[in-house]
Amino acid sequence: MMRDVLKDLLTVWRAGGTAGVGTVVCTYRSAPRLPGASMMVAPNGAVTGSVSGGCVEGAVYETATEVIESGVPVLEKYGVTDDDAFAVGLTCGGTIEVFIESVSRQNFGSLESVAADIEEHRPVAVATVIAHPDPSWVGRRLVIRPDTADGSIGSARADAAVIDDARGLLAAGRTEVLTYGPDGERRGEGMRVFVASYAPRARMLVFGAIDFAAAVARQGSFLGYRVTVCDAREVFATPSRFPTADEVVIDWPHRYLAAQAEGGEIDSRTVICLLTHDPKFDVPLLEVALRLPAVAFVGAMGSRRTHQNRLERLRAAGLTDTELARLASPIGLDLGARTPEETAVSIAAEIIAMRWGGEGTSLSGLDGPIHRRGSDLGI
Repeated sequence: MMRDVLKDLLTVWRAGGTAGVGTVVCTYRSAPRLPGASMMVAPNGAVTGSVSGGCVEGAVYETATEVIESGVPVLEKYGVTDDDAFAVGLTCGGTIEVFIESVSRQNFGSLESVAADIEEHRPVAVATVIAHPDPSWVGRRLVIRPDTADGSIGSARADAAVIDDARGLLAAGRTEVLTYGPDGERRGEGMRVFVASYAPRARMLVFGAIDFAAAVARQGSFLGYRVTVCDAREVFATPSRFPTADEVVIDWPHRYLAAQAEGGEIDSRTVICLLTHDPKFDVPLLEVALRLPAVAFVGAMGSRRTHQNRLERLRAAGLTDTELARLASPIGLDLGARTPEETAVSIAAEIIAMRWGGEGTSLSGLDGPIHRRGSDLGI
């Protein structure tokens, strides 16, 4: 999403310059990037970000430089059925729509406040008109928060409809295009609005300050999670041992998780990785984790003997078979991993497979699309 280019975009914006920004707003079939993926062209021609992993960047670059000069936004479509798509290299089997606009202090005065919300993990959505019968509406935007909204896309009626719908998307952490009539009529067509939701990053909670945890934290950060490492042992839980983690917490794992859940900091996107394989930490923590009403993944490290012992202790603590079925243990996919780094990749692979509905099978032995449309966790 715009997160990918935000730092460099702010640098241009603060200097009073104008950048060209292309954003994927729609994808069809096996497109390489999800809606929200962005690419920025700075006034000096420098490029940040990507909209297709290399397939159409050249074409978007040319259009973005033109948009910087003209100030007129455009919506481009690249797909395998389009001769122009082959010319720019989109041969991966998908179709994407990219909205390309200029961004400056003059046309996006609230960019800095949006960036502050994203940085501080406050939910915010940006709704931009990407198509309309009246070209003067295209590029207009609303900045929408749970309780406030700034800007206008053209009329009070259209604003009200988009604000209401965008808040629903923001609450769900979803980014997508909405379609209305020219004045915001819900059953009409003609106006398309791209809503980019910047919900707080999904969390990865890593319990157990061991070498494997450092590797898992690196993978979690790489995947875009907000990573917390927690351990009750102060000598091991130090920021210097986990430089990629967003925070390192010294506390008993079960107590910390319970407090986070009570404070509303755990949601259906949260991933929990238990790496201690020590009953005095494991069992109390899993009693809390497996009873959470909404969580994306709970995995625990350990041998099969450790796993069986853990299940016996959890059953003795009163957990049901339904609750125990939520536990992924031993954690990770079978990659033949040996080192902490390899094990972290196997854990990350299981989390990705869970998110998108993958089976961990070699793609060379399968037919059909390689990009699945599983549950969107908003990462």
